[in-house]
Amino acid sequence: MKKLFNIFAVAILALSAMSCNDYLDRESKTTMDDNNYWTSEGNLRLFVQGVYGSYFNGYSDNWGAVYAPGVYTGEMSDDRTTTGTQPVILTSVPGDNWYRAELPYRGYWLMRRGSGPWNLAYVRKWNLMLERLEVMKEKNILNDEAYNHWVGVARFFRGWEYSRFVESFGDVPYYDHTITAEDIDAQFIPRSPRTEVMSKVKEDFDFAIQNVRTNDGTDYVNKYVVGTIASRCMLFEGTWYIYHKNDPAMQTATNASTLAKTFLEAARDYAAVVINSGSFAFNTDFRTLFGTLYSRPSSKEIILYRAYNKSVQSSSQHCIASYSNGAESQAANGNLSTLKAWLCNDGQPYATTTVANADSWRLQDMVVTRDPRFEATFWDEPKNSSTGLYCEKFIDRIGPTYAYNGQSRPTCYGSCTNENGYPCVRYAETVLNWIEAKVELADRFGGAAITQADLDASINALRDRPLDATAVAKGVKKTAHMTLGNYPDDPERTSAAQQATLGYQTVGAVSPLLWEVRRERRMEFFLEQYRVLDIRRWGQLELMLGANNPDLLIGGYVELDLSATLTATQAEGLGRAAQTTNLKKTLNNQGYNLLTIANIGKVSVMPIEGTNADGTLKLGERRFFQGTVVDGKITTSNYDQMRGFLVPNNVSDRDPLNVNVRNYLEPVCGQVISQYKEKGKEIAQNAGWE
Repeated sequence: MKKLFNIFAVAILALSAMSCNDYLDRESKTTMDDNNYWTSEGNLRLFVQGVYGSYFNGYSDNWGAVYAPGVYTGEMSDDRTTTGTQPVILTSVPGDNWYRAELPYRGYWLMRRGSGPWNLAYVRKWNLMLERLEVMKEKNILNDEAYNHWVGVARFFRGWEYSRFVESFGDVPYYDHTITAEDIDAQFIPRSPRTEVMSKVKEDFDFAIQNVRTNDGTDYVNKYVVGTIASRCMLFEGTWYIYHKNDPAMQTATNASTLAKTFLEAARDYAAVVINSGSFAFNTDFRTLFGTLYSRPSSKEIILYRAYNKSVQSSSQHCIASYSNGAESQAANGNLSTLKAWLCNDGQPYATTTVANADSWRLQDMVVTRDPRFEATFWDEPKNSSTGLYCEKFIDRIGPTYAYNGQSRPTCYGSCTNENGYPCVRYAETVLNWIEAKVELADRFGGAAITQADLDASINALRDRPLDATAVAKGVKKTAHMTLGNYPDDPERTSAAQQATLGYQTVGAVSPLLWEVRRERRMEFFLEQYRVLDIRRWGQLELMLGANNPDLLIGGYVELDLSATLTATQAEGLGRAAQTTNLKKTLNNQGYNLLTIANIGKVSVMPIEGTNADGTLKLGERRFFQGTVVDGKITTSNYDQMRGFLVPNNVSDRDPLNVNVRNYLEPVCGQVISQYKEKGKEIAQNAGWE
């Protein structure tokens, strides 16, 4: 079924914004209003579907980037590095409630934080729906089953909306009913402690998981969508209380230690509803999930999908695939921190693996020595990005070939006219939420010990995902299963970078098993807007500062002396013999040539010096490209020394204020504070932002 999310959005949102008192004396017979709208399940479906795009964003729309994959622009996380100074989060309280400090739309902060704005419009929408459902029940428009289903849907979205609100701001005002424009006191209520708000959210999710239909049609909200998203929200909250229990902003929280366990148990149990259904499995290769054109792929991994097809709706297009096709440069991409995190295919990290040639950091070698998701995620040669790493995860296998085959690129791969769909809710998240919650419960709260069956149902099931023909032809192999009691103990787990984080300082090093569960999330969800939420809830925002995490400011491995074909004439100008590039996927075999006159003194690499005693990588001093130019030619240079990890041009660290403990939460903006004062009310500012 090709279901697009924007249908009737404007009309339905306008309806949802009506005041409870906006009734007409006489019902209109030709137009929909609040008097005559609430008459059928079909209208309820349209009311909900009209805002699917705000929750199940997929690739967003056209040039949109809010919650969309980060190849165009995206989250603030340790997975992305750019040239110049690294982007900021916030260093001062913004005046505008839409946080327009940098870009003229509210998405700037949403896409960087991965959570929600200070906006109660959708809370009101779901409260309005709940109130209208009561009227529909009284009029016998809905039977008990339909009534409970739609109440469950409304409560699910209200819970999700509040969860995202809390992720950004912590304590927030809580409403479980609509209010009128005249009720000033109700409009400007104080913030409730996050523990109280999220307990209400759990009540909403509990009702939804019990009452939302198992099947309400393809790619509509069902019990399994609820189970996966609810597990995400509860996992965030439960782990937040573990790693942030000493934060100043948590001083208003009540009963947080007990609720941490409660919320983690809820995350486990919500996900278990999906797992125990037996309806889902990993039967589709990784790239097919993200790169299928026009319609939903036949996959048991997809729980809810967003299709793009301009022949159905002209605005149903996006720009993300065009930033994965090899022609568009990627302003930010993976770094050395990312590369180190990827497992080798024997299930061991790079420092302890026995896989042959795994000590080579050449992308051409890494694609066959690492977990298969590495090959499915990255272009297998250095490419035009700030770090030399280029993500092609969000496109099919055909799209990138136009970067080097000399043929015209179809519109479905270009500009903002992409038409590949996105798995908005997928089973991979379900099982990873489930196993993480179980490990946290076992490690912190005396929960049941993890069994081999638990690992087989989650991490090992993911590793059994099929490979496509392209990966097989390259020699890619599935990663070995994780076995109980024999999982790695990665030296990076207790590294200096980890010890600099709030989470480490609060509870110490995590267990080796929990470390591996977190690694699995990082490999699975690269640039999917999960990482920023993960590092915030784990208390690892400090990893976004190069002073704590030097790998953040270093890119992928390159061999710039072999990066382009040199004719005899070109080679003469460089004082070298003619050579053939080691790069094959470039138009006319032009390669990735950074060693030009313009880049003398700008391009630099960090060479490999060896390994430390624990097997971790040891780098040498940064080496800049140097040369002497005579008559427009480089006559002498250190061309042969340009092998190592590429350092983004002019790279510099972000302001340390960005990883201050206060920055785990957004500040309440000046506009909201002023509005409260104008009404003779007060609202508390987040700790550290006063």
